[in-house]
Amino acid sequence: MALKLSSSAFVHSGEIPRRYTCQGEDLSVPLTWSGVPAGTKSLVLIVDDPDAPDPKAPRMTWVHWVLYNIPPSATGLAEAVKPNELPAGTLDGLNDWKRAGYGGPCPPIGRHRYFHKLYALDAVLPDLRKPNKAALEQAMRGHVLEKAELIGTYQKT
Repeated sequence: MALKLSSSAFVHSGEIPRRYTCQGEDLSVPLTWSGVPAGTKSLVLIVDDPDAPDPKAPRMTWVHWVLYNIPPSATGLAEAVKPNELPAGTLDGLNDWKRAGYGGPCPPIGRHRYFHKLYALDAVLPDLRKPNKAALEQAMRGHVLEKAELIGTYQKT
């Protein structure tokens, strides 16, 4: 069974509800996963937007959430999960607002895509002290067993 990532809040390629965005309550979306491969020692979650700032002329990928060392026994994250409610051992990285934790969709123009990426690793990573996405991806290199992806979209109204 392949690694699968889903949310009860939206379907793959569907619209992320307003409550999970800067126009709503800015809550983290509920996520569930299954099919974690044998040999997985930890999971990584990265949520980013490759359409920033304008989907018609993207110039960067904006990072919304970085979590690592999620235990492979975990099966998801609750809606509006707080740092002290994360599965034991889970560590936060920095998003592009230079803070730990979730930052919801807040696109300046147009409809953006938000990639929720879950990686199964064959290692538990050392404490990287609030890494950004690039530092985390560097530490993950050579350890990814499998990846699952869930895409949501949002456009300000």
